[in-house]
Amino acid sequence: MRAVVQRVKESRVEVKGKTVGAIGPGLLVLLGVGSEDSEADCVYLANKIMNLRIFADEKGLMNLSLVDTRGSVLVISQFTLWADCRKGRRPSFTAAASPEKAEALYEYFVKVLEEKGIPAQTGQFQEMMVVHLVNDGPVTILLDSAKNF
Repeated sequence: MRAVVQRVKESRVEVKGKTVGAIGPGLLVLLGVGSEDSEADCVYLANKIMNLRIFADEKGLMNLSLVDTRGSVLVISQFTLWADCRKGRRPSFTAAASPEKAEALYEYFVKVLEEKGIPAQTGQFQEMMVVHLVNDGPVTILLDSAKNF
């Protein structure tokens, strides 16, 4: 499972011109599910994301986590994080999970966050979305549950 985590002042997602999810200060998480991923990857990544110390403390140092700041998360499904661009000019997505598996794990990931007390909003799975964000910092972190990077 892969994630692009962006610290935001605010973020929202629109589908067909209507806002379907919005948060204030917190994290925008673009989440890509791979064919080999499982619920264990969801738990690992949810815990990693909610405890990343990437928010400023009173001295301006990145010492606080989402848990500490009581921020929210906007989670957007993003299968293109599994794009393989090593050959040719057209990305291959063969390592991405099937839509059925990806949707189930995406929903489970959000459930894990919510069960741990993190307010979560989402986009709509398999829809064209317009994502708005005000990146704070900017702070952008790449995560992979297989720890490939």
